[in-house]
Amino acid sequence: MNKLILANLVRRPLRSIISVLAVAIEVIMILSIAAVFNGMLNSQKQRTNGIGADLMLMASNASVFTGLGSPSMPIRDEEALVKMPHVAVVSPAILKTTTNGNVEILYGIDYPSFNALKPFAFIAGGAFQGPNDAIIDNIFATNRNPATGKPYAVGDTVMILDHPFRISGIVEQGKGGRKLIPIDTMGELMDAEGKASIFYIKCDNPANDDAVMQEIRATRGFGNNSLMTMDSWLSQMTPDKVPGFNIALEVVTGIAVVIGFLVIFQSMYTAVLERTREIGILKSMGASKLTIVGVVLRECGVLALAGVTVGIAGVFALRLFLQHISTVEFEITTDWLVRGALIAFVGSICGALYPAWMAARKDPIEALAYE
Repeated sequence: MNKLILANLVRRPLRSIISVLAVAIEVIMILSIAAVFNGMLNSQKQRTNGIGADLMLMASNASVFTGLGSPSMPIRDEEALVKMPHVAVVSPAILKTTTNGNVEILYGIDYPSFNALKPFAFIAGGAFQGPNDAIIDNIFATNRNPATGKPYAVGDTVMILDHPFRISGIVEQGKGGRKLIPIDTMGELMDAEGKASIFYIKCDNPANDDAVMQEIRATRGFGNNSLMTMDSWLSQMTPDKVPGFNIALEVVTGIAVVIGFLVIFQSMYTAVLERTREIGILKSMGASKLTIVGVVLRECGVLALAGVTVGIAGVFALRLFLQHISTVEFEITTDWLVRGALIAFVGSICGALYPAWMAARKDPIEALAYE
């Protein structure tokens, strides 16, 4: 029976290849969107954690997903915060999410205080020398500068918010955004001079986090602000809490499953029609309905396994390709590899159920007489 199944697949190579590719595309679609979302989320968690702050103070109406709101807190509030007991450093910042090429969060920072949270590790260059300077990390620096055709270097010009900035320094990744500019310049570009969207606070000892939080909440003017520890923020950065993540994933998964289902259905349906006489011979030799169903489903299973394998290989190839042309984080996890493979495999088997049932119901006499 196994030889018969393999012979059937080899007899129509083009149809088999199309079926395999359909399942592979299904796997690639599911895993790719999950990899992009998870990569962006975990990368942002890592880089935010690398800032070195213990607490985050945001406006009362601010989203837990930093960079989505507008700056609304006066930068001068820093003066009141830094005077509180056990507060070592207060650093105001403006975070803005952009979708120019890649989805990313731009950072407008007060360099002295932001560096005091945790010093930058410079690979080249140094701090801002003027209002139109920018600091980039080593990941973004690997992109090719359109003006030179080479990776970005200190002294090059980079466009941020449609404004040219001179690169003053390149730092190791893991501290805030991939691109950082002076907070005053960011405020001017956003028509939010003197405003901040977040205050990063470092305590003299992590054990004093709760005491500092109580002091801030008890201080007039800060009672309604959103305040949380860095650990609390990190715990909330899960796919389930990302706006639109599950919806986008469900839509793409649904489209992918429909594509795989229809192609497998068409392939198996056509195969059953073409092998009507073959099915008649098997049934005349005593093959049961269950045996006929098993033959069709096993044939589909071979196609599905081949498609899943090709799809997983394609996802890894896609990640390798993106690493050379983009800074998009593409995180492939074992959990999603298993989930994507199962969804594609089960969807394919479901697509073959009706053709298998149709084959099992054929009358052997009519099947043998079929031309």
